[in-house]
Amino acid sequence: MKKNVNISEIKSRAEEYYRNGDFYCSEAIVKAIKDGFELPISDDAIAMASGFPVGMGGSGCTCGAVAGGVMAIGMFFGRTKPKDPKVTKTMQLAKELHNTFQDKHNCLCCRVLTNGMELGSPRHKSQCISFTGEVAEAVANLVVREIKE
Repeated sequence: MKKNVNISEIKSRAEEYYRNGDFYCSEAIVKAIKDGFELPISDDAIAMASGFPVGMGGSGCTCGAVAGGVMAIGMFFGRTKPKDPKVTKTMQLAKELHNTFQDKHNCLCCRVLTNGMELGSPRHKSQCISFTGEVAEAVANLVVREIKE
């Protein structure tokens, strides 16, 4: 794992993946974080993020960018063994990401965040590109902070 990362490059790359139509928000964040930190994790992690865009498969619920961000946090701090107490740290960081986004945008509901926007319109796409970069940057900052401690 690479510890000295360029956070603005991770943000830009996540935005670019979405802007170019390569990946949706959650996938773009997982890929940008995985690649930016050079994590030895299969690209299957990106595939696992494919159900979250447009508020969980188009249902309009939780913002897919935030869901992808939580997945990315789990790539670093999540547990793989039963009863591993490190799940507590993962949950704390996920809550911090949630609260940061909530404080800035007043909600995490995709349906509310995109209210009045046509799906795929330039306005919708611009906002979601922005959310994708914002969350990728926030996750990268959290990870850098935590791995330095």
